[in-house]
Amino acid sequence: MSPPAIAEGARPVFLITHEFYPVRGGIATFTEEIARATASLGYDVEVWAQSAPPSSEKADWPFRLRRLPLKGTHDLWCQIQLARQLVRHRRELRHATVYLPEPGPMMTMMLLQFFQAFRPRRLVLTFHGSEILKFARSPLRRWLAGQLIRRATRISTLTNYTQELLLEHFPAAAEKIFLTPGALRSDFAVVPPKPVQPKKKIVVLTVGRLHPRKGQLLTLQALQTLAPDVRTRIEYWIVGGQSKGHYEETLRTTAAAQPDLAVRFFGNLPDDELSEIYDRADIFAMTSINHGNSIEGFGLVYLEAAAHGLPVVAHDVGGVSEAVMEGITGLLVPPHRPAQLAAAFEKLIHDEPLRRQLGSAGREWATRNCWKESAEALFRPVGADA
Repeated sequence: MSPPAIAEGARPVFLITHEFYPVRGGIATFTEEIARATASLGYDVEVWAQSAPPSSEKADWPFRLRRLPLKGTHDLWCQIQLARQLVRHRRELRHATVYLPEPGPMMTMMLLQFFQAFRPRRLVLTFHGSEILKFARSPLRRWLAGQLIRRATRISTLTNYTQELLLEHFPAAAEKIFLTPGALRSDFAVVPPKPVQPKKKIVVLTVGRLHPRKGQLLTLQALQTLAPDVRTRIEYWIVGGQSKGHYEETLRTTAAAQPDLAVRFFGNLPDDELSEIYDRADIFAMTSINHGNSIEGFGLVYLEAAAHGLPVVAHDVGGVSEAVMEGITGLLVPPHRPAQLAAAFEKLIHDEPLRRQLGSAGREWATRNCWKESAEALFRPVGADA
């Protein structure tokens, strides 16, 4: 199925990214949804993304997609490959809006920005969190990022936390920065409450890539400290694929050490199967922590869990408190407080009315943001903010 016809004279937007479907994760979801919303506003949108099998494309995308011959990493070779594409198509880009929604293409544009021929008419950037620290720690990269920010027309972040972090390290963004908060996927329906059915086990669910920053090990260890009679009443379900290192092996070894707490590993799941898993769960947990220069800027997955009526247990780090309302849609715990984390789980395990109360509030909370409003803010003409 081809994208819908674009009206003559429609404003061209080139969205350039290293993280796009079938890649999973918050940035990939953000990128796809902004592309959809921007096209629905009448812009002529073309997404440039990393290589992928033709079978990975969706028939309902309302934009054009150009797959580039690159893997989508942040290494030097990938930057060179992207730079070649930008140079080759510089005449198209020069009179258009170029949108860089994540750090991979930003690093390439940092090098090309000094050549007048490669500068687009309008440059729009979105920062998510971790890349700010990555850019700031290197004097050269900090200077290059500062120059790029000065040349940008607009700059957005998903949360106030990330906005403050960006302004702390790059104050030049102050005059052009605004929020583009995350929302539910366009194909994600808020699930109405279902009749309470007697269950043998209470299911605690985590959805996210297997990485120390996502905190699966901390959740597992907290659940393992609960009393034996409580452990036998619950199951811990882990959805997500291995990233780097031996983290999954560590999780499996830790889980096997205490067999009276059932732990299930599901790996990566397609969206339709994931929706069923959400429906079968009782509590959602993603206890992210700051890990080196990697931080949790927001967490779209918290909204997905809330839309399924799940109370959330999370660490109060980064921008998480802007995705989870303490005491209203979930329980926030300071990081590195294992006893408090275990107590939060125990409270929800024993208090079914509280689980229902938090879950009900979460359904409404999850729908408060709109992708189309974020796209309007990103691409409206300069001077049209009033």
